[in-house]
Amino acid sequence: MTISIARAGTVVLGLMLAMTMSSQTSAQSRTVIAFGSCVHQDRPQPIWQAVLADAPEVFVFLGDNIYGDSEDPAVLQSKYEQLGAVEGFRRLREQADVVAIWDDHDYGVNDGGIEYPAKEASRQVMLDFWNEPEDSVRRSRPDGIYTAYEYGEAGQKVQLILLDLRWNRTSLVEIEDTAKREARLAQDMGPYDADLSAAATMLGETQWQWLQQQLEVAADLRIIGSSIQLLADFTGWESWANFPAERQRFFELLQAAPRVPTVIISGDTHWSEVSRIDDAGLPYALVELTSSGLTEEWHAISPNRHRVGEAFAVANYGLLEVDWSGDSPVLDMSIRDESGATLLQQTVSF
Repeated sequence: MTISIARAGTVVLGLMLAMTMSSQTSAQSRTVIAFGSCVHQDRPQPIWQAVLADAPEVFVFLGDNIYGDSEDPAVLQSKYEQLGAVEGFRRLREQADVVAIWDDHDYGVNDGGIEYPAKEASRQVMLDFWNEPEDSVRRSRPDGIYTAYEYGEAGQKVQLILLDLRWNRTSLVEIEDTAKREARLAQDMGPYDADLSAAATMLGETQWQWLQQQLEVAADLRIIGSSIQLLADFTGWESWANFPAERQRFFELLQAAPRVPTVIISGDTHWSEVSRIDDAGLPYALVELTSSGLTEEWHAISPNRHRVGEAFAVANYGLLEVDWSGDSPVLDMSIRDESGATLLQQTVSF
């Protein structure tokens, strides 16, 4: 089986890198991609045994890959070194192609965005740990570390887009009224309000233009990685729903793009769930699989009218299994716990 991997540049796909996984050269019948988020370097990480047993070809880290929370790059580096020394993580790097985007805690500050002063130093530490080439455009972009990859040959090509939701994101609007905050918390909701201002942004204009170009890339399945939830209803915690105009812009961009089957993967919440919107203006339902966290659990699960089935606040990872045997891809999306047991499963046919 041969997997072709491409990293996307600012305008067009750039470096093409071939990685031979075995001596087979014929088309494969399945592609297996795993993902996860929110792994605390100080906690035990037994989950890697189950991940390794599923033998993913690619593992996507969606953010909070360490809990750095510091403006000191030396502190961030030491915490990355803790993660790198974990046996299961080390074996994962040997077995799979590992790629990553950040969220707030590995960016450097809880719920941080454009205002974070140490993001340039944080970027270089982060990319060093994930073995990003020295000449990578991710190291020099003035507006973030977003990137894209391609896996597989024509007819079985998966495009993976990873968005940077930190570098340019407008500061969050905090609820100042104490009674309102307490009422929100009583409903398992967070301390933020939606930002309705015209200047509010998640991506920044340059990244929006880059995303539009990526959505025109030919692929047979598109996976968009968002470090925070995109489809979920407004919770008062961090999500795209805090910036409703930006969320609507995403939907409109997807509607205008070539009709490539597309799904969303996300993290951040410290619980796992499936979200689904049937009326997103697409010829198929738009599904998001949230996996969080690899070590972290948050049992005060917020309401979400787009949730399908239950949500689980236990250590978990996400698994995407693409079946190429038919005329169009069939995608099995699942959440699995530390033992490898399936907690959630959604099959998406396009």
